Amino acid sequence: MLAYVSTIVFLLCSIVAAISIGSVHVPVLDIVKIIGAQIFHLPIMDQVKDMYVNIVYEIRLPRVLLAGFVGASLAIAGAAFQGLLRNPLADPYILGISSGASVGAVATLFFHLSIPLLGNFTLPVFSIISAFLTIIAVLYFARMADRTLRVETIILTGVIFSSFLGAFISLLIALSGDELEAIIGWLLGSVAMRGWSYVAIIVPFFIIGTVLLWMNAKELNAMSFGEERAEHLGVDVAKRKLLILLAGSILTGAAVAVSGAISFVGLVIPHMVRRLWGPNHVHLLPLSMLAGSGFLILTDLVSRMIISPRVLPIGVITAIIGAPIFASILLKQRQRK
Repeated sequence: MLAYVSTIVFLLCSIVAAISIGSVHVPVLDIVKIIGAQIFHLPIMDQVKDMYVNIVYEIRLPRVLLAGFVGASLAIAGAAFQGLLRNPLADPYILGISSGASVGAVATLFFHLSIPLLGNFTLPVFSIISAFLTIIAVLYFARMADRTLRVETIILTGVIFSSFLGAFISLLIALSGDELEAIIGWLLGSVAMRGWSYVAIIVPFFIIGTVLLWMNAKELNAMSFGEERAEHLGVDVAKRKLLILLAGSILTGAAVAVSGAISFVGLVIPHMVRRLWGPNHVHLLPLSMLAGSGFLILTDLVSRMIISPRVLPIGVITAIIGAPIFASILLKQRQRK
């Protein structure tokens, strides 16, 4: 109970701080009035300035919600991958899944792809398909190189695929003309100036991916002791692995599609939550989701305040935080052997 209360309070405080703090400070009471008026379709009190309404509802609130959904998606996907592969270093970025999703998104922008039935959802759908194909390819080649799927093999394979896919993205950038600004701006990783349309894009994929992972939380617990033991406990390992990989790809692909490739959130947050509250995936998944959401909201706040009025790409902040933690986990694992 304490775990959920503390993470929910952390998330709520992050949301309020991110909406309130900025070049124009918005009092917390005014934030409550504005959001309440929008939700319940009530007239806003005269003392709340129109400027506050635009700042809160049109600029900061969609940005905060988008950062929250992206952080939650990456964190819960990272927790699932770590449980499935029985490795605290597993992460959508390190495994090359983010790079795969980036290829799908960049190709969609470069070739102006649009499927009439999908409309605005064309970008995340191509990103998700590319992410799923990438993780399947990474695990397939890792198993070919090492039947035991050791940590080093999986990470090395992920790095190889990331490098290859990164080269493909660079090629598209070199060939791009009018699309260059959109592609570069997207690749830097940001939730700035996205608006409500991007929140609407990620929400359905977030719900689908999250529900799929929650449905497999107990199976993740079983598989964390090894696939053979999970099979003895009655788990259909092949089916569950496919569902978990698909759910993680949906979450990662949708997050990358709306915000660009943001590194290390899926590594840092599940690792910290696991150390604080234990490895039970029934609780680890939702707690990682809540903590990841609050973390990226605060990270986005730092990115727009640290060198204000300029805004740093949010991926820069997460990399600065995540890279040392990744190195620390890797060193600890090596020392145990």
